[in-house]
Amino acid sequence: MKKDIKIYIAGHRGMVGSAIWRNLESKGYTNLIGRTSSELDLRNQQAVNDFYQAEKPEVVIDAAARVGGILANNDFPYQFLMENLQIQNNLIDAAHRFDVQKFIFLGSSCIYPRLAPQPLKEEYLLTGPLEPTNEWYAIAKITGVKACEAIRKQFGKDFVSLMPTNLYGTHDNFDLKSSHVLPAMIRKFHEAKIKSDKSPTPEALEGEGVELRRDEPVELWGSGTPMREFLHVDDMADAVVYAFENQLPDNLYNIGTGTDLTIKELAALIQRIVGHTGEIIWDSTKPDGTPRKLMDVSKMTNAGWKAKIGLEEGIRETYKWFLENEENFKEVKIK
Repeated sequence: MKKDIKIYIAGHRGMVGSAIWRNLESKGYTNLIGRTSSELDLRNQQAVNDFYQAEKPEVVIDAAARVGGILANNDFPYQFLMENLQIQNNLIDAAHRFDVQKFIFLGSSCIYPRLAPQPLKEEYLLTGPLEPTNEWYAIAKITGVKACEAIRKQFGKDFVSLMPTNLYGTHDNFDLKSSHVLPAMIRKFHEAKIKSDKSPTPEALEGEGVELRRDEPVELWGSGTPMREFLHVDDMADAVVYAFENQLPDNLYNIGTGTDLTIKELAALIQRIVGHTGEIIWDSTKPDGTPRKLMDVSKMTNAGWKAKIGLEEGIRETYKWFLENEENFKEVKIK
């Protein structure tokens, strides 16, 4: 790829889009374009068409979406369905109309049936019912996958869909009302830790039998038994750039690590990294979501790409970024 090729990254200010931007810049690409939501409303078809006509991007990477965890999906089903359909359909259709030859569509592992065999293979798409707690988002993303597949099939354009597992990392959303499980846990454990004054005086430390007061307890949703796979956003960005720089032979690829752990194991790992010493209380009246969502990543591995960042390393980096940006959390407000 020539380094001055014009690349439009939709959603370039988000966690995924900004990671892709950084990755491309680090590889020497100089002609990157992005627009904030105030500069370009991706839900507005005419505005998107006008943007394509004016800018004439050669490559489009769609990292723009309405995203959130179980609570946000459950409370705002219409927005998660309609806004994602509007955003992706406008971007995909304009890319076709204005003859963009390379389009990368980003989705989610939630597109697969709730009880599909594990690990999840690309061929399991549309073989069973979806997980009810995020079906609105999933239906929109399935539509995007199929739209890209249709353009690839009918017009021979290099439109490819990448379905990442659960993402986390720097620039994540830590708003407890709309965040995903991993960043929500980081914030909950951290806030419980700093609320507790568990540091004894130096004099007390010299005494015998001094017992440090434990941190406040942290309440987490569900039973803790579901299993989840987590991918650092910088690995995701690297996979996107790999797909951009290479012509992949198929239209749909899973992106993940190929390994998972229980939510309880995740909580224990984050608790240790944060340094929280209190109790974890599991609220089993809250939904667990899909029992397991492990991705089969052999297709992408065979194509030449695999993840590199370990989970503990990635969480430590994310917590460090969280501490450095604690006053600037992205608070998502859905109307």
